[in-house]
Amino acid sequence: MNLRGDPYLLTLEEISERVREAEARGATEVCLQGGIHPNFDGDYYIDVVAAVRAGSPSIHIHAFSALEVFEGARRSGQDLASYLTRLKDAGLKTLPGTAAEILDDRIRTVLCPDKINSDQWLEVHRVAHEVGLRSNITIMFGAVEGPESWATHLLRTRELQKLTGGFTEFVPLPFVHMATPLFLKGRSRKGPTFREAVLMHAVARLHYATLIDNIQVSWVKMGVEGSRRILAAGANDLGGTLMDENISRAAGAVHGQEMNVQSLEDLVAPLGRPLQQRSTLYQTL
Repeated sequence: MNLRGDPYLLTLEEISERVREAEARGATEVCLQGGIHPNFDGDYYIDVVAAVRAGSPSIHIHAFSALEVFEGARRSGQDLASYLTRLKDAGLKTLPGTAAEILDDRIRTVLCPDKINSDQWLEVHRVAHEVGLRSNITIMFGAVEGPESWATHLLRTRELQKLTGGFTEFVPLPFVHMATPLFLKGRSRKGPTFREAVLMHAVARLHYATLIDNIQVSWVKMGVEGSRRILAAGANDLGGTLMDENISRAAGAVHGQEMNVQSLEDLVAPLGRPLQQRSTLYQTL
């Protein structure tokens, strides 16, 4: 049974149109990531950035997982620095931390055997920082791994941040199990406990202290009350409103996509915390 719907591919014209619509509604960033299409060459990702720029000359382009960058460079016959520079020159500003999952290769052989390995993920981000792109760190936790693997992930990303200073934030992403093949085959947990989610954010605040200022809680994953409690336990950043989000929904998440300013203010009001809109690079808007 196919729980995720059929695979689909947006045309470049559709990408441009969605960007126009999003910017008209107040979006400040477009986030792009997808599967590895067997027919894509490295130029395709350059064309996607150009399509976004055709839709908006100014919107921030936050795009392409380390897996996509790695494959784009390989299929272009270019080294990572040359390929990432091409993407940057086309308009790419930052990379998402996705495809990291857990940076422990013993776990990756179970969780994502068809993706790049830990060293390759770290190398893509190291080189991205080297050519002037910023990026973030994600961790997807609560599937098949345990605290030892979480520690490995935190330590390896901290070492890279000490080297480059290029990561802007850390974003824990609790495993959403409902429609994932791994869970349906009986090979994973039902995601982390709430206590584990709180601890992941709280420990990260201590672990990355002086190196990464921003610990983000995803309200799409954690819900309003869960996010509120995590903001009181180390997080300072709340994932904003989304348009056309489909990754969490495909896995079975139920917390919705869009949250207006009033809803965000209501979420933080009981905490007595100020609410500020920020850019992708953490400048106050």
